[in-house]
Amino acid sequence: MEFTEIIIPFEIEQKLIWKHAVHAYEVEEIFQLQPHFRFLKKGNFRGEDLYLALGQTESGRYLSVFFINKGRGAGLIISGREMDDKEGKLYAKISRK
Repeated sequence: MEFTEIIIPFEIEQKLIWKHAVHAYEVEEIFQLQPHFRFLKKGNFRGEDLYLALGQTESGRYLSVFFINKGRGAGLIISGREMDDKEGKLYAKISRK
């Protein structure tokens, strides 16, 4: 998957900051720096499935970003946070390959 547009609604951006201490620019970095994508669940509407992007920011933070692939290179951000232990182990395993 390649993304040319990352959509972060204002409400989601505010939640990322106050709840998870994650900034919009960090979410955008994840998508620019070749994250690992995982399908999570089928959406209620065709083509609106939920995905997870696991990646590392330029400053070294390991983040999990939940998004909907809107097609045509656009991703709608739903949430983002620091990776948990399980995600960190998975990311480390995948990154070694």
